[in-house]
Amino acid sequence: MKWLRRLFGMLWHSVIGKLWVTIMVLVAVVLLILGAFLLQYIDVSFDENAHDIKVLFIITAIIGFLLSTFFAFFLSSKIQQPLLQLKDAAVSISEGNYSTRVHIDSSDEIGQLAQTFNNMTEQLEKLIHELHHESNHLSSILRSIGDAVITFDAKGEIILTNPDGHLLTQQWQNIEEEWSTGEVVNYPMVPAPIRDSYVLVLNHGKEITDKIHVQSYVWSVVLTPLMSASKMRGVVAVIRDVTEEHKVDKIRRDFVANISHEIRTPLQMLQGYSEALLDDIVVSPTDRQELVQVIHDESLRMGRLVNDFLDVARMEAGHMNMKHQLVDVNMLLSRVARKFTVFSKERDVELVSQFSEAVLELQHADEDRLEQVVTNLIDNAFRHTDAGKRVIIRSSGVVLNHESFIQLQVKDEGQGIPSEDIPYIFERFYKADKARKRENSSGTGLGLAIVKNIIDQHHGNIAVDSMVGHGTTFTILLPVKIHETIQ
Repeated sequence: MKWLRRLFGMLWHSVIGKLWVTIMVLVAVVLLILGAFLLQYIDVSFDENAHDIKVLFIITAIIGFLLSTFFAFFLSSKIQQPLLQLKDAAVSISEGNYSTRVHIDSSDEIGQLAQTFNNMTEQLEKLIHELHHESNHLSSILRSIGDAVITFDAKGEIILTNPDGHLLTQQWQNIEEEWSTGEVVNYPMVPAPIRDSYVLVLNHGKEITDKIHVQSYVWSVVLTPLMSASKMRGVVAVIRDVTEEHKVDKIRRDFVANISHEIRTPLQMLQGYSEALLDDIVVSPTDRQELVQVIHDESLRMGRLVNDFLDVARMEAGHMNMKHQLVDVNMLLSRVARKFTVFSKERDVELVSQFSEAVLELQHADEDRLEQVVTNLIDNAFRHTDAGKRVIIRSSGVVLNHESFIQLQVKDEGQGIPSEDIPYIFERFYKADKARKRENSSGTGLGLAIVKNIIDQHHGNIAVDSMVGHGTTFTILLPVKIHETIQ
């Protein structure tokens, strides 16, 4: 009985089975109705041969039923085969094989259905191909964009990003604790630095442009709502690293402020003292001579400022002329040290020279420019070292990575530089900073910037080691031979 139920269930859950069962039931009903009427008629009309006629009728009914069953199976198989092909083709397409086609040679409704199915599959394959092409095109565009592009849905989940955006989200996930306030966070998948802006765009549906500071970086952020049929689907964030632009803008503002500060003081003194002379306020020849001397000194100071600034401008523009030749470093240092002998006695600051006994020569160097470097560093050391202390000049040869270098050191026992200010000491007008400013300083604030540019032109390196209250040491490494082509 179980196998009969199973067979009936299989037939009933199939269109062909339902069709076959329906035909069989109709045939059986027709035969039963005919039999009910004909058997009674046979008993009345045929007394002697009634039994034989009934047997013949039953045999005929059985044969008719079997023939009907055969033709029903034949018809069912003709209908079932193309339907099974359509079913297998649909399964193949659902698995991603969009090139599947149904081959049915028939002009009836099933053949028309197969043709329509093939047309639909062809259009679907074409549409999927175009979608893949557009997707690859969009991916290529996103990968080529230098900015970080991140697309969020309305729940704050990331649905699309380019490589830069992926790296940025991973970096910002590591600083989540720094931005956390301890409260329950909505949209936790949105990076903390842009989470508030994301909520504003999501609630108001308006584009937001902002600049955010994350650790030591500055980012420009543009968040645009992603709409579909007047419904908010998400937010697109375009994030750009503008740290360098921000730094350049800050340097430009500082430069304008610093150069204005540097020029204003001598100009005011020149104007004030010249007006005093013009108005004959000063009568004594001694006082008049003193005013003239101040005017002369301030004009020299402005001249040095302009010359130093022009030097920096030429160096940064790459227009500095270098006269490369063989340079004896110890001889150069001795010559510079002699220039500061008198100044050392006047300031009561001992100048100590500790030169290497070996011959130190640079194959390609500009002697005048290197003398300018050493002079600036020693002058800087004297101006920031109190009486009774020392300024030390050292030279030595070193080998790094199988290459020969000459190391120069200028060390003072002055006030030192705070660690937070060391990264900025080679910027122009650094002397205006509180850590290095002295009221009696006559420097222009461009000396270290010039030193850095000259060392770079020689393919060298300069480093600073300083501790507040213990002095400062400038260390220069210059390659003995320069392998690059000298301009």
